[in-house]
Formats: sequence, structure tokens, C-alpha cells
Amino acid sequence: MTLADAVEGKEYIIQKIETEDEELNAFLFSLGCYSGEPVTVVSRLKGGCVVSIKDGRYNIDNQLAAAIEI
Repeated sequence: MTLADAVEGKEYIIQKIETEDEELNAFLFSLGCYSGEPVTVVSRLKGGCVVSIKDGRYNIDNQLAAAIEI
């Protein structure tokens, strides 16, 4: 299951991130988005979703949400 399929308000644990872009991996890691971390979908938007990771909220697009396995 990916973050794009997640239910709003439910906490999930990130299993892995499927992306070939090392720069994107480094960016996600700097946000605290990596395997073993809890993540919650706060709300859904037309082009993506708002997620809560650690103490921050981030808007990610549907393509990135589909790359994050939970």
C-alpha cells in the first residue's frame, strides 16, 4: 500500500521509498521521511495530500505519495 491510498487521520509506518532520484531521497530524509518513521495523511488535495511527519506538515503531490510505501 502506498501513501496515495492512505486513509486520512490514520497513522502509518513508512516501509520504504521507491524512487531513483537521489536528490529527492536526500530531501525526504531531511524532512524525516524514511523507513520506520510514522506518517499521517492530514488531508487530501486535488493534486496530492498534506502529511504530518515528526513535528511538521508537508504538501506532497500524488506522484511522490505513490512512491512512499506504508
